[in-house]
Amino acid sequence: MTTINDAGHFDLGGDLRVARMGFGAMRLPTSGFGTPANDRGTSLAVVRRAVELGADHIDTAAFYYHHGLAANELIRTALHPYPEGLVIATKVGPYRGPDDPFPSGQLPPSGLRAEVERNLEELGLDRLDLVYLRVGNVEDPNEESIGERFEVLAALREEGLIRHLGVSHITAVQLAEARGIAPVAAVQNKFDVTQPADTELLAICEEAGIAYAPYFPLGGFGIPDDARVKAVAERHGATVPQVLLAGLLALSPVMLAIPGTGSLTHLEENMAAASLRLTPEDLAELGA
Repeated sequence: MTTINDAGHFDLGGDLRVARMGFGAMRLPTSGFGTPANDRGTSLAVVRRAVELGADHIDTAAFYYHHGLAANELIRTALHPYPEGLVIATKVGPYRGPDDPFPSGQLPPSGLRAEVERNLEELGLDRLDLVYLRVGNVEDPNEESIGERFEVLAALREEGLIRHLGVSHITAVQLAEARGIAPVAAVQNKFDVTQPADTELLAICEEAGIAYAPYFPLGGFGIPDDARVKAVAERHGATVPQVLLAGLLALSPVMLAIPGTGSLTHLEENMAAASLRLTPEDLAELGA
């Protein structure tokens, strides 16, 4: 019997042991921008099934909502009281107004505490396991200083509201700046095996024992149409998303996969990728 534990585990922050295949909650409220809200009952079933399959690392955010359906509320309704060992990561930084279809700006340092408290309340928690400072919007990361905002989160960690800190959508310079303020447990940047532009930062994380949990592990707004991935998938009798996920996990022991979906079928498919073993020849063909 295959299990997501086949991909191994990682000690997040040195003390939170999680399966390297987790679950991302962004697509629980909706399958994509401009599409209708998902069926609430199906979304609740997806969260519960993810945990039944062994996912003990869920990635969410308070700004993941769509037409009255919110990821944090769905997670709490489906799972609270939370099973022992479940790690919930969230992120703060982006500003999303009530009429914005997606985040349109950045919260100032003075707004971060309220956003952390919002996540605590929505999730029904006294302490958040992992909070990322998400920097910027959809454009490529820049070299703006993140120190003032990260210091706010570091102070909340000292207060006991946050267990571990992470950074998202950042550069190596910004990671170094954050690490000079407080320990960084995880990085979350855009990365998939067809767009491995962040290999330098991945190497830094590997050397430092920092988890690397990429967003858009399946390409983002559509599965990549890549002949290399298709060829590997055909050899293994697997799907393209499964090869993309297995390829990520094969790149580094600090890599954590957090694919998201609002579909039970896709969830089962994604989780099964933890058992897919790619050969050195496969990885060479993928360019990994």
